[in-house]
Amino acid sequence: MLPTENRLRRREDFATAVRRGRRAGRPLLVVHMVKRADPYAAGGFGPPARAGFVVSKAVGGAVVRNLVKRRLRQLIRDRLGSLPPGSLVVVRALPGAGEAGHDPLARDLDTALQRLLGRAP
Repeated sequence: MLPTENRLRRREDFATAVRRGRRAGRPLLVVHMVKRADPYAAGGFGPPARAGFVVSKAVGGAVVRNLVKRRLRQLIRDRLGSLPPGSLVVVRALPGAGEAGHDPLARDLDTALQRLLGRAP
């Protein structure tokens, strides 16, 4: 489960990440990320990175969509430490994600995050 402080819940946060953030597309998913300009302006540690997920009916039925969301939540939870403080991340699953296993999803997520963070794959 993704910790409460790391979840995107408000529509405005999703819109900010999708409209103002950078995007990295992969065959199974698209990742949008926006970084805060200065997360340490208030002093101390910045706010935690937060993530949200968009899994439409094009991915599959309710059972398949929930499975994809659970897999993506687990993958993001393991990668929260590598995200900049205060960043907003939206992971949108594409139709092929419903048939994909854990490893292909992890590979696409890692590649997309590396591209957005400016690191070599």
